[in-house]
Amino acid sequence: MIDFRKVNNLTGWVVFVIAAIVYGLTVEPTASFWDVGEFIAVSYKLMVPHPPGAPFFLLVNRMFSFLAGDVTNVAFWMNFCSALCSAFTILFLFWSITLLGRKVLNVTSDKLTSAQTYILMGAGVVGSLAYTFSDSFWFSAVEAEVYAMSSFFTAFVFWAILKWELIEDEAAANRWLILTAYMVGLSIGVHLLNLVAMPALALVYYYKKYKQPTTMGVITSLLIGGVVIVAIMIGIIPGLPSLAGKMEILFVNGFGLPFGSGIIVFTILFLGALIYGIIYSERKHNVLLNTALLSTTFILIGYASYAIILIRAEYNPPINENNPSDVLTFVSYLKREQYGDRPLLYGPTFAAQLVDQKKGTPKYIRGENKYEVYDYDLINEFDPRGNMLLPRIHSRQPGHTALYRQILGLREGERPTMVHNIQFLLTHQLGHMYWRYFMWNFAGRESDIEGAGWLTPFSSSRDNLPFELATNKGRNNFYMLPFILGLAGFLFQFSKDKRSFLVLTLLFFLTGIALILYLNSPPVEPRERDYIYVGSFYVFAMWIGIGVMAVAELFTNLIKKPATGNIAASVLCLVVPGIMAVEGWDDHDRSDRYHSVDSAKNLLNACAPNAILFTGGDNDTFPLWYVQEVEGFRTDVRVCNLSLLGTDWYIQQMKRQTYESKPLPISLEYKNYISGTNDQIPVLENPNVKGGLPLPQYIDLVRKNSPAIKVPYRDEQLTILPSATLVQPIDKEKVLQSGLIMPSLRDSLTDRMIWNVNRGDLLKPDLIILDMIATNNWERPIYFSSTLAPSSYLNLKEFLQVEGMVYRLLPVRVSGASQGYVNTDIMFENMMKKMFWREMDNADVYYDENYRRFPINARLHFYRLAETLLEEGKTDKAKEVALHSLNVLPDAGVPFDEMTSNMISVLIAVGETKKAVEVSDILASRANQSLEYYMTKEPGNTREIQTNLYILNQVVSAFKDAGKKEGDKYEAMFTKHYTNFLNSQGMPGS
Repeated sequence: MIDFRKVNNLTGWVVFVIAAIVYGLTVEPTASFWDVGEFIAVSYKLMVPHPPGAPFFLLVNRMFSFLAGDVTNVAFWMNFCSALCSAFTILFLFWSITLLGRKVLNVTSDKLTSAQTYILMGAGVVGSLAYTFSDSFWFSAVEAEVYAMSSFFTAFVFWAILKWELIEDEAAANRWLILTAYMVGLSIGVHLLNLVAMPALALVYYYKKYKQPTTMGVITSLLIGGVVIVAIMIGIIPGLPSLAGKMEILFVNGFGLPFGSGIIVFTILFLGALIYGIIYSERKHNVLLNTALLSTTFILIGYASYAIILIRAEYNPPINENNPSDVLTFVSYLKREQYGDRPLLYGPTFAAQLVDQKKGTPKYIRGENKYEVYDYDLINEFDPRGNMLLPRIHSRQPGHTALYRQILGLREGERPTMVHNIQFLLTHQLGHMYWRYFMWNFAGRESDIEGAGWLTPFSSSRDNLPFELATNKGRNNFYMLPFILGLAGFLFQFSKDKRSFLVLTLLFFLTGIALILYLNSPPVEPRERDYIYVGSFYVFAMWIGIGVMAVAELFTNLIKKPATGNIAASVLCLVVPGIMAVEGWDDHDRSDRYHSVDSAKNLLNACAPNAILFTGGDNDTFPLWYVQEVEGFRTDVRVCNLSLLGTDWYIQQMKRQTYESKPLPISLEYKNYISGTNDQIPVLENPNVKGGLPLPQYIDLVRKNSPAIKVPYRDEQLTILPSATLVQPIDKEKVLQSGLIMPSLRDSLTDRMIWNVNRGDLLKPDLIILDMIATNNWERPIYFSSTLAPSSYLNLKEFLQVEGMVYRLLPVRVSGASQGYVNTDIMFENMMKKMFWREMDNADVYYDENYRRFPINARLHFYRLAETLLEEGKTDKAKEVALHSLNVLPDAGVPFDEMTSNMISVLIAVGETKKAVEVSDILASRANQSLEYYMTKEPGNTREIQTNLYILNQVVSAFKDAGKKEGDKYEAMFTKHYTNFLNSQGMPGS
């Protein structure tokens, strides 16, 4: 007889080691894109991340940072923290599968036969390894994001409740409940996803306590689990601080007591009531009440990690998002108020007409002696005819209306119906935003390109695909084996153990489809969101494990030898995680990948000393935060994120010194940009403003809140911009003496900078940019990242000088320079000598779609530099740039793209015709293959078709313009595909 407990523990730790090694080998060595750069930066110095924060995550990662020998290794160790948490998730998954397997076998651990032990180990190993190599979980396991640690807490809590169910001694069992509550409390300081498991845990509790369950009992237990979620998510997390805030306002504003008095009284009353309740329950020997109150206490102890947010915000660190330094701002921070909300049960559709706006709850700010109202929540009222139940098509953000109409086939002006609403729920939210992700993990994934679908066993092989799909490392085909095995486990558990089946099915629903309903996704997201739903994939991995037991039962029935059948089934089913590992390794191996950090350094190094750099989205900004805060790189440059520059707290932070960077030149005062003030400034042309509006004068009027730039709007006065044409005076002598202007443009310098913002209104970030332009007076260099949205440049492109992958604002206009004008001296120095391209020439390093976007931008700027050098007659330098770009960004590392095709004309012009032909052959061959595929298999994919037609056209034009016959072979290729494209669009070809 095999000792099941020892084997179970040992095998679980073996699986843990396997997972830890896998994640350790594939972990990213530095800060990857998206939120990771931010999390590493704020963890390293215990700063304040975006709402609702993750304080326990920050504290743990701060401890892991101590393992780094120097600052360049900090990111690795924080990423490894996620790898370790993920390995522990796999450990508890293994033990959960073996616990559930015992329920399926309906046998206690001391009565298990050797054959039964074999199949339980096989089920645990196959199920846990399948999840180890699942696409979404592996992605989060190797980066310093909250989802790996959140998964660990979910795995532990579910395993703990299964363990609790087996304990007969009530006192010992209650200790497990309290431990589970404590872990739930800690998980709040990481992510809230752990909480959705509460109804499933309540169902386990009900089944143990009531041996004869009823339908009403099951429903009641589920409702109680839902109440627990609400109690934690609303009653505890924002509820207690909200109540404390209301009491604080009452005591300070109502009773005239000092600041903090209301919070002190609330804390005393609340803790006193909790302690009294615990003592009372002990005296009355009320075990249920005592356990509930102790569990609440331990949830609060875990939740207390949030104190670090308040403490650190009070110290105002360099990254202090939302500045939640008092109870009122802390509540707003916890409620994620800056992100708005989405209607869930009833509300307007995107086509609903806004009929009124009313003031809602007042917003308070701390004044000198009391809390003062500075704004009100805005309540939008819509035409009731535009409202509907369960509104899924709700978003009114720019561009979303057109996407809704496109997805649903609605004509312009056509009103959506409930049928359209449900259609969007089923096809987009459930189909595209959940089941597609689910099948990525258990069937296969087309590619890593955003919007990619899933694969069937009959999907095209790589041999029949165009280059970009055939070589895409994100293309993984599992031949639906994990899905089939999981489905077998789903049916097998239903037939053998309906109680546990209901628990798992409920958990699967809550962590998947229920989240879809709650999050109510808009028609497009900034990136793929599969990592949100890993909880449901975790449950399906349990069914994969149980599926091994189904296969074993089939084998045993055939060969009549339980031990042999169980071992054979386990070995055979190991093919499932095996194929997942083989297919998924190359696109989950992030070792030797550094370009996220290098791209940040390249942006910073293109800036002059003490510069101001405007950036846009997460991938523009968070890697910059990382390199400055952790590696201390170019801290003289002030990174100014335009997405945050519309908030009062961020503007305040920009007005103080940070490291070597002096306060930004912002003259407006807090009252001018406090939330609710000057959020949107309409441009209303005043015919009395002749020749443009002096910008310094306008900023002064805004600062003084002058009625001269006010118009009545509802019951208040609204600031306007009386002219879209702005004038900034220039001290010509000062500018010329500073050497800012390159010699060829000095004669173009005038004493005024005049331009039209070409906008119908200005947003608060635009106002602050204009304030800096007016106030700075060319003292500090002002740069715009080249990756910003076109509207972010305020129509200043003709005043922007290209100095790398950034644009520098200068007081001289070059007419027609719609993408800025190139300063070849500065740009050559920056692009050739100050940029980092680590491992970009390494074909073994995996660069996903987000990483591939940055080389496209770099290749564009190398081309612009080389082209301008040619125009200036500097052929040798142009040649050096062209060859350098192909050397640091070779096809082997990041395949040539449409921007590479621009460089062919430069190569020919500098005498590198052989190299031009070599590059052209690569580009043309791939474009031809792609067009053959897309024109026949995906004719609706006009983006890919047009991109490849552009590449062929550039290749043809380059040789034609140079009078080279080498291009003749490409012309016929282009003509054929272009004619076919025109015909497909209903236009006659020529």
